Amino acid sequence: MASRRRRDVLGGSAAALGAALLGSPLPAGAQQGAGRARRLKLLVAGGHPDDPESIAGGTILRYVDAGHEVVCLYLTRGEAGIPGKTHAEAAAIRTDEAIRACSLLRARTRLVGQVDGATEVGVARYGEVRRIFEDERPDVVITHWPIDTHRDHRAMSLLAYDAWLVERRFELYYAEAMTGVQTQTFAPTHHVDITAVESRKRAACFAHASQNPAEFYAHHEAMHRFRGREAGCELAEAFVRQPSPASGAFPG
Repeated sequence: MASRRRRDVLGGSAAALGAALLGSPLPAGAQQGAGRARRLKLLVAGGHPDDPESIAGGTILRYVDAGHEVVCLYLTRGEAGIPGKTHAEAAAIRTDEAIRACSLLRARTRLVGQVDGATEVGVARYGEVRRIFEDERPDVVITHWPIDTHRDHRAMSLLAYDAWLVERRFELYYAEAMTGVQTQTFAPTHHVDITAVESRKRAACFAHASQNPAEFYAHHEAMHRFRGREAGCELAEAFVRQPSPASGAFPG
């Protein structure tokens, strides 16, 4: 693919992410009136503490640096994530780590309240997450790609997709987690250059000390470099955009 065509893809039709893809300080569609910027809200929904930070920490930082609001939504408190700890002990430790990570990202923490390893998708659970989305009213949502080996990731993806279906009032993007180990068959439509903010993303991920961050972050470092090659920059995060009727006609 020619370089010009790649730039077209990177800056394409994403209403809220487009300018971030090109390194502009404000996402496309964030302008109001004579140069005044509208403050946007980004919601990043993950299965556990450390998921929003690892799948989209660089993009979160691009948004907060541009003056926008970010919410990290955790489906569970990571109850099953620390060997030798009870669910209550692990939940307390991992919730504190999430709060610390969010403070480094300058994002707000919010919990759904399901249990790690026992997540559910059903009528009541759809309604639970939908109400959170209605309360937050995000402009952009990032969540897990639904084809993933971790059932909690799949659950969060489906719950977020259901909330999007109600009114399709926000832009929906899917992100990758430890591709090849967890995320499968992921082919990005958009990339965000995180070269300038990667060290801060790393610090937020390493706030999750109970999760052996050096091990899980190594997977994301490799992904950053590979996605950067795709995008023509040093380091990038990659996303798949959920098509929407408002997105315009099929190209060509």
